[in-house]
Amino acid sequence: MDPKSLNFEAIGTHWQIDIWEDSPLFDEVNFFAKLKMRIEEFEQIYSRFREDSWFRQICNESGSYELPSDAKILFELYVEFYELTNGIFTPLIAQTLVDAGYDSKYSLQSKKEISKPKKLEEVLEYKFPKLVVKEKTILDFGACGKGYIIDIVSEMLNEKNVKHFCIDAGGDIFYKSNGVEKMRIGLENPNDFSEVIGIVEISNQSICSSSGSRRKWGKFSHMINPETLESPKDVVATWVVAETAILADALATSLHMVDKKVFLGKYNFEYVIMYADNSVEKSVGFQGELFLKDM
Repeated sequence: MDPKSLNFEAIGTHWQIDIWEDSPLFDEVNFFAKLKMRIEEFEQIYSRFREDSWFRQICNESGSYELPSDAKILFELYVEFYELTNGIFTPLIAQTLVDAGYDSKYSLQSKKEISKPKKLEEVLEYKFPKLVVKEKTILDFGACGKGYIIDIVSEMLNEKNVKHFCIDAGGDIFYKSNGVEKMRIGLENPNDFSEVIGIVEISNQSICSSSGSRRKWGKFSHMINPETLESPKDVVATWVVAETAILADALATSLHMVDKKVFLGKYNFEYVIMYADNSVEKSVGFQGELFLKDM
């Protein structure tokens, strides 16, 4: 059967939710209103692009704060990845991005001096549910925030006993299968958005991608290595398949700047990495096909 679809804009991207079953949810206007409200609430709390967001407000000065209940998963992933990557994966990249021009007004005008992030422990002290902000700062959760809200929406559908659905938020996807059908998804060519460089099949999994191609200006993209203060050049695009969207999103970002060996054995995931010379590398268990030269 053809799916029923819900389309809307939220957190700066297009969302499409498809459901392949006769679900009463489509008659429950209030449920979809609650779903969109939940996404807006997430943005209201975590977005650094909104000056009225909760995290922008609390980080304006030092203090001790009680975190929202949903912050635990997000913060613990950030702390874990921060330690694994020796500080490459950090929410303190926010000021660096602002200096480079990726600010709340999207000025795309970089300053002469780009600030290097401080060590996490110098600025924040975290032990859920408490967060101590030691000095004024800005936090950026863009490395996996969209993946996390996809997981939250997925759980809302699970709680309604929806068994076959797909959530697509700007190309980052979670697909829950009916146990039979896999979903085939094209891997967009970062050099030509009208083409794909391959196909992946997923079932009860998420696929997230990361590329600087759509958000770049001058010598920068929306990803900056906190050590070099430069945007990645050797890796042009990544795709990661994992059981949760937050993990797939975090890994897709990280693989631009951190060797995959750091994560292999620690997490269960499959990947495709596209390099600047148009060669591609895939994991052994990658389910799909590639149309470019495989390393």
